[in-house]
Amino acid sequence: MGKVAVVGAGYVGLTTAACLADLGHDVTVVDIDHDKVALLRRGTMPFYEPGLRELVERNASARRLAFTTSYADAVPGAEFAIIAVSTPEGEGGEADLSYVESAAASIAGAMTGPLIVVNKSTVPPLTGDMVSKVLKKHNSRHEAAVVSNPEFLREGSAIYDFMHPDRVVVGSNDRVAAEKVAALYAPLHAPVLVTPNIYTAEMVKYASNAFLAARISFINEIAWISERVGADAKLVAEGMGLDKRIGPSYLDAGIGFGGSCFPKDVAALAAVAERFNYHPELLHAVMEINRDQRLVVIDLLREALEELPG
Repeated sequence: MGKVAVVGAGYVGLTTAACLADLGHDVTVVDIDHDKVALLRRGTMPFYEPGLRELVERNASARRLAFTTSYADAVPGAEFAIIAVSTPEGEGGEADLSYVESAAASIAGAMTGPLIVVNKSTVPPLTGDMVSKVLKKHNSRHEAAVVSNPEFLREGSAIYDFMHPDRVVVGSNDRVAAEKVAALYAPLHAPVLVTPNIYTAEMVKYASNAFLAARISFINEIAWISERVGADAKLVAEGMGLDKRIGPSYLDAGIGFGGSCFPKDVAALAAVAERFNYHPELLHAVMEINRDQRLVVIDLLREALEELPG
C-alpha cells in the first residue's frame, strides 16, 4: 500500500484521507490550522459527516492516519501528495486558486525525492499546468508528476460515495503517474476513466456539476410553464423521469440550487469559457434562471402571507 500525504483537513481532504487509510494506505493529513489539527488529534471532527468520526478514530488507532501542521512531517517519503484545499469563487466568477498554489509551493519545499502530486480540489482546466510550474519553481531538484483526480462526494453520504463511486476519474500528461493514482482505488472495483491528458479530467468535474445545475434550472422553468398552462409540474417531472434516457435525479422544482459547489462551479466554468473568447449562453441562462427563481419564491411567499387573515 502507498504512503500518502493529504493537504487540507476540510470536507474533501479529511474524508479522502480517512477512506484511503481504511483501504490500507499510510496517510498523513497536513493542515496549517493548528486548532483544527489539535481537535483531530483528540478525535474531534471539525464538521459533521455520518460515520466519519468512527472512521478517523479506527484508522488513527491503527496508526494508518496521522495529523500534522508541518509539511516536513507529511511529504518526505510519501509517494503521493493530494491537494484538497478550497477553491472559492474569486473576482469575475473565476475560481480563486491561491490556496492550491500555496499548497503546491509548500509541497515542493518539503520534497526530498520524486513525488506524484494529485489535485483533488475542484479546479478549472489548465490548473495542472500552474501546479507544475509552481513545483518546478520551488524545487527543481526532484521530479514531480501532476495528476488530476476530481472528487464526487455529496455531503451526508461522502463515505459511501468514496467507497462506492460511480466512477474514478484520473488524468495526467504522465500516463504512468495516472495509472499509479488509479491503483490507489483498486480495492473499490469501480469503473476507472484514465484520460490522456490532465485537462480532460479537470473538465469532467466542472462539466458534471454544470449539467446537474442545468437540470435544476430546466425543471424550474418547466414548472413555471406548467403552472401557466394548468399542468401539474410534479407529475410532469415524474413522467420525464420515467424515461430511461432522462431519469428522475435533479428534477425536483423548487427554490433553485445553492450550496458550496454548484453556484461557484457554474460561474467558474463560464468564466473559463469567456477567457477563451467563447460566450457560454447556456451556462449564463442556468445562472440567470437560478437567480430569478429565488425572487419568484419570495414573491409567492409574500402573496401567500397577504392572503392570511390578520
